[in-house]
Amino acid sequence: MARTKPWMTTVLAGALVAGLLSGCGNGDAGGNGGQAAAGNDGQAGASGDPVQLRLYTYGTEEAYNWQKTLAAYTEKKPGVSIELVQLSEKGDTQEAFKKLDLAAASDEQIDVLMFSDPAGYAQRVALGMAAPLDDFIAKEGIKLEEEYKVDTRLNGKVYALPGKFNPWYVLLNKDHLAEAGLDVPTEWTWDEFADYAKALTKGDGPSKRYGAYFHGPQNGGWMEFLKIAMENQPEGADFLKEDGTSNLDSPNFRKSLELRVRMEKEDQSTVPYADMISQKLAYRNQFFNQTASMIPIGSWMNTEIGGTDKVPLTFNVAVAPFPKTNAADENGLTPVTTDYVAVYGKSKHQQEAYEFVRWYTTEGQVVQGKNIPAWNGVKTEDVSATIDTILSGTKNPELVDKESLVTVMLESKASQIIAPATYQSEVYKALNEEYEKLILGSQDIDKTIEASKKRVDEIIAANKN
Repeated sequence: MARTKPWMTTVLAGALVAGLLSGCGNGDAGGNGGQAAAGNDGQAGASGDPVQLRLYTYGTEEAYNWQKTLAAYTEKKPGVSIELVQLSEKGDTQEAFKKLDLAAASDEQIDVLMFSDPAGYAQRVALGMAAPLDDFIAKEGIKLEEEYKVDTRLNGKVYALPGKFNPWYVLLNKDHLAEAGLDVPTEWTWDEFADYAKALTKGDGPSKRYGAYFHGPQNGGWMEFLKIAMENQPEGADFLKEDGTSNLDSPNFRKSLELRVRMEKEDQSTVPYADMISQKLAYRNQFFNQTASMIPIGSWMNTEIGGTDKVPLTFNVAVAPFPKTNAADENGLTPVTTDYVAVYGKSKHQQEAYEFVRWYTTEGQVVQGKNIPAWNGVKTEDVSATIDTILSGTKNPELVDKESLVTVMLESKASQIIAPATYQSEVYKALNEEYEKLILGSQDIDKTIEASKKRVDEIIAANKN
């Protein structure tokens, strides 16, 4: 294990920001016990001397297989060593962010760092913690969109490369589909999803089986379910545009609202919003207890799709791609979560750090074998093998239609990722409140859009510098 320093429990915000924005020197590299070595094509750094990089991560050994991964890099490139600094024993990203910020403010040596979400990524890019990678990418002669399924650009520049690839998809009760005479979709629209849900709905009262379940929005969270016809687009995928102005004039925002109202009020094919809120429903139980036949959700569910001790699987399950909004839209575009792997803005070894980041986000993901990579160069057999490993940790992998899962994971692509505004939570809260008025019957769609636009514009204006 690498030697680490005791962490301070508190720090003044002003001191933290000052430390991040000031010109920091190179900190103490710390101990080197338990390091994994790495390097540049078998060579040392540009000076010819051995180079040590420090990798700061929230990823645990169990979830990221670091020993095997870094050992593979050691074998490939022995000229550079890497010290692994694990910021949370539990893989808690919020704890890790606090410790990472403190390390930066305390002038510690950081060379490679990881961010777990777009907001954390954007915030720390703004503080200068991630170096622009565009010159390295140009020198290497690659195109980001050809190499990776996730576009990590912020304001036109690349500050990180994507590691794992967790797209959203639709989990299907395959037995219910067979009963209704429906095939597992390989390409479909939200209108077709609604048709499926209507056909799958069965019965009445407490024992009613719904065709679908939407786990949000609720309390300003799970907002993916309020922009279902937006978030599968190459542009205009969020409530706000890249320039920070409102995107609620988008016809796809209206389409999202229309679809939710149609399915719940007209077709009565989705679990009622009021039930979700009042009963605090859990999406896993809705699907695995067969209360709902379909559920759009993130592919973090891969580790549970075959059932667990807590939530067993007793039926056949398949996977369909995230639905398109229009038939002519590109298939496979979907919301995606990833690891943003960056070179520290003040690293003295940025070339070596970039080379490690490139290896880790490509071949290294295959070696790691814990997640599906965002790298386009991954082979079908590698994805299949990773899925086998993941499913083997579930209770009934034989009930999972593996072919449909592998196909969806291979064909999914990230829709547009827009850096969240600092006031994003205010926008989410306002939109959630207006949606509740709509779905609970106190205002119509036109009024909902009008009120949503007014409130969001007021929030934007109030937060202008």
